[in-house]
Amino acid sequence: MTLKTRYKAVLDYFRTAMPIAETELHYDTPFSLLVAVMLSAQCTDKRVNLVTPSLLDAFPTPEAMAEATPEEVLPYIKSVSYPNSKAAHLVGMARMLVERFGCQVPETLDELVQLPGVGRKTANVMQAVVWHKPAMAVDTHVFRVSHRLGLVPASASTPYAVEQALTRHIPEEDIPTAHHWLILHGRYVCTARNPQCATCGLNAFCSTAAKNAKAKSRQS
Repeated sequence: MTLKTRYKAVLDYFRTAMPIAETELHYDTPFSLLVAVMLSAQCTDKRVNLVTPSLLDAFPTPEAMAEATPEEVLPYIKSVSYPNSKAAHLVGMARMLVERFGCQVPETLDELVQLPGVGRKTANVMQAVVWHKPAMAVDTHVFRVSHRLGLVPASASTPYAVEQALTRHIPEEDIPTAHHWLILHGRYVCTARNPQCATCGLNAFCSTAAKNAKAKSRQS
């Protein structure tokens, strides 16, 4: 199977099997999504969705959060991973939004990554979800699934290398949704420890499944 054929088969499958694919983080403004995505680093969306309502009730805008201290934010997020550093980043992010961006979440990658606690992955999530830009955020799920399916070479050993490979082969109009397709597939089917290969609809196109089948045939 050529790489072009594999991409087409995988994307066609997702379009049919998962016609609606979107973030599982709860939000109603770009600011609330940015807060949620920052909190989601090495933390489940389920946990973040439990935390953000009270946090954003207390600090609903960049102005309100900018006036707080990390110590005031910390009690609201103490159940997420790395709460101390995230509290500091949230306050720093809010203050920069107020001081430099007119209290608005910026739309470009270069501007987003200037915000404390915002790296390339978070910036790409914001661009894809809020503004539907062809930005591919590579988290652990996207990284794992892309390699297992054979969408990216083994030499793509960094998130940025995976991002480049995926955006090179996925049509621009599909990239924002493809980000969610890969994440959700990794979260619920192609899991890290116990992938559901027996019931996976992508078996016919998966390079890992093909390798496993060859290995079993040699053993029998």
